[in-house]
Amino acid sequence: MKKIEAIIRPGKLDNVKDALGTHGVNGLTVTQVIGCGKQKGNKQVYRGVEYNVHLIPKVKIEIVVMDQFVEEVIKVITQIARTGEIGDGKIFISAIENAYTIRTGAIGEDAL
Repeated sequence: MKKIEAIIRPGKLDNVKDALGTHGVNGLTVTQVIGCGKQKGNKQVYRGVEYNVHLIPKVKIEIVVMDQFVEEVIKVITQIARTGEIGDGKIFISAIENAYTIRTGAIGEDAL
């Protein structure tokens, strides 16, 4: 099993979520986050005064899938979330040792 963490633009969340649903992804966790990368923030204007915003709002999606679905999920996320500009986001993959469903007691892939 693998955990896929994708940090994307907030405006792309609904499209990514819908696309993942059509590819059989049943569960995901979404968190609103702020951060910076190569983008290094941006300039905004408020009441005629320009100021720098160093931490940009993003959305983090966490999904745990079986190993054979990792590449497909990554492909869906990158195709839907990509604008071609700096700030589109990142995807991180981690190994998951085990998973448990609290309600039923299912273990491993059965818990997904």
